[in-house]
Amino acid sequence: MDTERVRAEFEAEVNMSPSELERWLATGSSAEVGQHHGAEESVGHRSGRRIVEILRTNRADLSADDYEHMRAVVGYIHRHRAQRPSGDVRDTRWRYSLMNWGHDPLKDTR
Repeated sequence: MDTERVRAEFEAEVNMSPSELERWLATGSSAEVGQHHGAEESVGHRSGRRIVEILRTNRADLSADDYEHMRAVVGYIHRHRAQRPSGDVRDTRWRYSLMNWGHDPLKDTR
């Protein structure tokens, strides 16, 4: 996948601004969800902090590692959105997990 396509998909899927994502990551609900793999911080929470950095980086300054993370973010969001539970998702771990990855499903317009 070329970098322009990765960037376009990342921008389409990450629908939270850096400041929105930072505010979310500072909440207890954000810290409670996700896979921790023995670490204090979940994989998604760590990813969210990286997403904030990427969103604040000039396009010309993005590294190959940044693009690789952007690909991982897009893949995660696609897979996780496909598992949407029925009913109101406003206060669900499913939504909170997606938000750690920069996507608030309540903003979906699709």
